[in-house]
Amino acid sequence: MDALHFSNFLNFSMSPLEILIRGTIMYWCLFLLLRFLLRRDTGSAGISGILFVVLLGDAAQNAMIGNGNTVADGAMLIATLAAWNLLLDWLGIHFKPIARLIEAPPILLVRNGRIVDRNMRRELVTREEIEAGLRNKGLDSFERVKAMYMEGDGSFSIIKSKG
Repeated sequence: MDALHFSNFLNFSMSPLEILIRGTIMYWCLFLLLRFLLRRDTGSAGISGILFVVLLGDAAQNAMIGNGNTVADGAMLIATLAAWNLLLDWLGIHFKPIARLIEAPPILLVRNGRIVDRNMRRELVTREEIEAGLRNKGLDSFERVKAMYMEGDGSFSIIKSKG
């Protein structure tokens, strides 16, 4: 049995620059996918959503790390992804155009007790999901809703009618 060579854990098996570039490209691919195509799923934690995130991570792994297989390779990749995440958060706080890019705007689903069908279809939201959102806020009918929005994280917010 070969002795463990701890020095191998900390050596890079590929160029750190290559890891940085691979991580950057995959970060932006995944970010854009999640930001623009999967808005509704980000607020839900159902089985299919969890499965999707696990499979997405596994599918992206090979593209990000390539032939990398050392602790140093993995640490460099994680640092790259974390750095992009922190940088976008910082930029979003300090620059409004960046904030609009990284945060999806709320979408109006109900206005003055009436469902906005066009927005529902665009966001793939069913009437049953809207009714469940009403029940979660203690409402039993659309008539008591001045406005209902789907927020950027996929959750619902409701402004009740007066009276």
